[in-house]
Formats: sequence, structure tokens, C-alpha cells
Amino acid sequence: MSISDLYSTGFRERNRDHFAAIVRVALIDGVISPDEKKFLDRLANNLDVSADEYERILENPNAYPVNPPYTYETRLERLYDLARMVFIDEHLAGTHELNMLRKLVVGLGFTPANINYIIDKALKLVSRNVPLDVFVEEMRYMNR
Repeated sequence: MSISDLYSTGFRERNRDHFAAIVRVALIDGVISPDEKKFLDRLANNLDVSADEYERILENPNAYPVNPPYTYETRLERLYDLARMVFIDEHLAGTHELNMLRKLVVGLGFTPANINYIIDKALKLVSRNVPLDVFVEEMRYMNR
């Protein structure tokens, strides 16, 4: 049995849609840099995105919805991926890229009133190259 057989179709679709959201951020400036490509390749493997799906997503990432995760921790993990993609881009946090990130973060289920604070804190943590567990812990208590 392959690893993909262990997961439900819904699980794979959510991972695919999350991957498409990150590709949208990567393509904001019209190109995918070598660092972005390396990150996308690794992420596609971790999310069990097939080579065919990868190519379809690259061709039209807007064809896939942003599905908010069920748990707050999963939202934070996806925010981590998105913030890392924005940080990888040489044109860190340009206006267009930040607008796309805001939309995606709202789509993940974060409160629109806190979006700027959430994004700012996420980008600061990612700029410090914190690992996922530290990121989740720091972001979890941001409103306390």
C-alpha cells in the first residue's frame, strides 16, 4: 500500500488546495525563483502532491479553493508555509504580495480584524528562521 492510500481523498484535496495557495503567492511576481522552486518541490512531496497535480497547479493555481483547516494548529502550520514562501521571495512583502497573503490568511480562517498583526508577527518569526514548533507556539499566544 502506498502512503497516499493511507489518506482520505478529502485530506489529499485539502493538501493540494493548500499547495495551490502557496503557488499563488510564489507566482505574485510572475516567476518562481530557484529558492521558491526548491521550497515548492519539498512542500509538494510533504503534502503528497503528485507530479501531474503539481503541473496542473502551476498552470492555474487559482482553480483551487482555499479550504480553511479544522484546527487552529493546522491553520498556524499553513500560515507558516505561506509566510515562508513570502519570505523566500526576493521582493519580500510587496503590496501585491501582502494583499494576496491577507486574502489567503482570511481564507485560512483567521479573524480579518487581526490580519495585519498576524501577518507581521508571522513574517518576523520566519525572518528569524524559527522552526515550525516555535512558530506555532509563538503564534498560538499572540492574542494573550
